[in-house]
Amino acid sequence: MGEFTLELNDDQKQVRDWLHGFAADVMRPAAAEWDEREETPWPIIQEAAKLGIYSLDFYAQQFFDPTGLGIPMTMEELFWGDAGIALSIVGTGLAAVGVLANGTEEQIGTWVPQMYGDPTDVKVAAFCSSEPDAGSDVASMRTRAVYDQAKDEWVLNGTKTWATNGGIADVHVVVAVVDPELGSKGHASFIVPPGTPGLSQGQKFQKHGIRASHTAEVVLEDVRVPGSCLLGGKEKLDERLARAREKAKAGGERVKNAAMATFEASRPAVGAMAVGTARAAYEVALDYAKTRVQFGRPIIENQGVAFQLADMATQIDAARLLVWRASWMATAGKPFTNAEGSMSKLYASEVAKSVTAQAIQILGGNGYTREYPVERMHRDAAIYTIFEGTSEIQRMVISRAVGR
Repeated sequence: MGEFTLELNDDQKQVRDWLHGFAADVMRPAAAEWDEREETPWPIIQEAAKLGIYSLDFYAQQFFDPTGLGIPMTMEELFWGDAGIALSIVGTGLAAVGVLANGTEEQIGTWVPQMYGDPTDVKVAAFCSSEPDAGSDVASMRTRAVYDQAKDEWVLNGTKTWATNGGIADVHVVVAVVDPELGSKGHASFIVPPGTPGLSQGQKFQKHGIRASHTAEVVLEDVRVPGSCLLGGKEKLDERLARAREKAKAGGERVKNAAMATFEASRPAVGAMAVGTARAAYEVALDYAKTRVQFGRPIIENQGVAFQLADMATQIDAARLLVWRASWMATAGKPFTNAEGSMSKLYASEVAKSVTAQAIQILGGNGYTREYPVERMHRDAAIYTIFEGTSEIQRMVISRAVGR
């Protein structure tokens, strides 16, 4: 395991520059169009697949980067390009992480490659955890999975919501309740293979931001999946449930559940997405302030504008440092004793909201129009304080950790 460092090595710099080129040349010019269309940008995902950016190999390389900086660096560059298109490119990764966090070697080898397809036939995957009545409160989840022993099949019933790629995905990873009495400890994750009867797309959401990313409900009606589709396998699940029941009797400690294992691993990555969007808006505002002349001089020569830009730059750097620290800790196997993962997500997402708002202010009336990208970036940034644990939930996690 490498020491903590703030210096990217030559290989990482090469990857960063390559991603930056794709973000600048392919994503940026198409961003406004796909935002307006509110559709999955398949041609751009295909282009990313051709180049090797949308592939299992590339994400595995970044995921297993010994410094821990591969994933945050990738997320920052792609989301600097455009948040909606980037989410449609990386959304599959959340489902893949769900399998990596909970699955067996065989399940990982079978299902993760199918989530991406190949450059000639691109696929996407969906991670389905939230429900209409169970967003932050995962313990009140209602989707049930019942084991049919005679057929060695699990039968899934329920409705999932806010699923990125929900319904259009080839592979769905669904978190469901197997033991209602255990609350969030009685959950398990299941693979729903392509074309499984009973899975359908419900409502597709029309969103404030990240519009190029498909978000929808997923309806499960008597969906039957083979026993081999329970992530981790039945034996491991039975052991985990037995332990949870023992601890519940003893009034014992918290046990990790399937959804939370995925979210904990992905929180710093969401922080990196937010850093990318914030940096993009800051750069537009900085460039504008240097070239926009009012009262005979560039507006950056006004302290009111200059100080705003100074604060924006400082906050973005601070957010990146928190994200990189959490990512390095996760890779080094260091526990988040002070909820460092949640800290990074909380701070970076709040910074993205405030920096994009300040960028609009610096651009004045122009910032409020669609002619400039900052209004879109501001709309996109609003999601970071909401998805994968709201800012309020992050604060709860952090306060519990520091108050122990």
